[in-house]
Amino acid sequence: MSSTVAVFISTTPPTSTAWKASSAVILGDAGATIYVGEQEADNLRKIQKAGRQLDAMGVVAVSLQGAEWNLERQWAFAKGYSDTLSTNRIQWASDAEQLTSLQSTAAWVRRLINLPPNEIYPESLAQQIAAQVQQVGGAAVTVTTLVGDELLAQGWNGIHTVGRASKRPPVMAVIDYNPSQQVDAPIDAVLVGKGITFDSGGYSIKSSEGMVTMKCDMGGAATLAGALVHAIEQGLQKRVQLVICSAENLIDGNAYKLGDIITYKNGTTVEIVNTDAEGRLVLADGLLYAGETKAPLVIDAATLTGAAQVAVGTDYNALFSVDDALAEQTLQTAAQQHELLWRLPLNTWHQENCPSAVADTANSRPQKGGGSGGASNAAGFLLRFAPNQGQGWLHFDIAGAYHNSGTSMWATGATALGFRTIAATLLK
Repeated sequence: MSSTVAVFISTTPPTSTAWKASSAVILGDAGATIYVGEQEADNLRKIQKAGRQLDAMGVVAVSLQGAEWNLERQWAFAKGYSDTLSTNRIQWASDAEQLTSLQSTAAWVRRLINLPPNEIYPESLAQQIAAQVQQVGGAAVTVTTLVGDELLAQGWNGIHTVGRASKRPPVMAVIDYNPSQQVDAPIDAVLVGKGITFDSGGYSIKSSEGMVTMKCDMGGAATLAGALVHAIEQGLQKRVQLVICSAENLIDGNAYKLGDIITYKNGTTVEIVNTDAEGRLVLADGLLYAGETKAPLVIDAATLTGAAQVAVGTDYNALFSVDDALAEQTLQTAAQQHELLWRLPLNTWHQENCPSAVADTANSRPQKGGGSGGASNAAGFLLRFAPNQGQGWLHFDIAGAYHNSGTSMWATGATALGFRTIAATLLK
């Protein structure tokens, strides 16, 4: 008996009445068959569901058979046929080198996000990401890391404030991919990743139910790292820097409190009205750093707000930008990469939606979740720190980065959704 299950695609409707017409995959003597129609977007979703169904059946190895398996169909199947521990095996029908690269990067991103918080913390996150980028970038990659009170000496007060209560110190790491290896080479893009390796909510403490998955709050940093790795493997020849803004948001006598005021490097003062709105506080430092580089493209990614997930669900990521041309191009890129991305509102006046009587702005609104329009208000807060008044800046609120439980499309845990779109944006 074969150690793999053959999987076929057919455009001919099934004749057997033993299976429901809605079944994503039908088993027979020759293996498994996925019946597809005329709408390719629907086909890709059905193929991904078929992958999940075969995983749920306990199938541990498959062989994709036939000319109907193009690259995107195979990748859709692979996304569904990925258990949480990434142990399933696939024999590709074609495009093996490209698909193996995609699968390897996605599995690494997912594995990193799924790591338990006793294994992943600010310094180890920075080290693991740096090691992965160096593995593909070689001598073109250099790493600069600031740890604990070193952040204060450089003026990175947001990251330090959020992370100072933990015994594991906060970190800002700059991973510089410079293929020319010329010291004065211009920086083409800066990626700024939220790397909160565990988020208790601080004194605005989360419920136990809301805290149990907060190991995933470094998903932005992991997703951007995956994007950079994939872009390098695809031949990226631009200088790109990845900034990891990492901390554990915990509670002790030294933790930051409601009513505290942070003064940022650019002089902006921020009143803390919610210690669970910590991601934007660390990203602000990263965006200020990006501005210092004069890079024309700045992309940040973060599991930033529950409001974004309420708006777009967990199948999409949310995009914010005041640069309409860049936003439209990014949406087109996402469509080309078959990753679901939806633009949510952001105007310059969103900067004023978290007012403070004692500082330039508050970090949120006092109510749970930041109140109405919370995702846009969070993006508006970041806009205060984005270079060039937001031109050339994209903010990804990655609502689809993690699933608390398995769905018909995804296994429990991290998805790596978004890394292809960001990689393709870097390569353009």
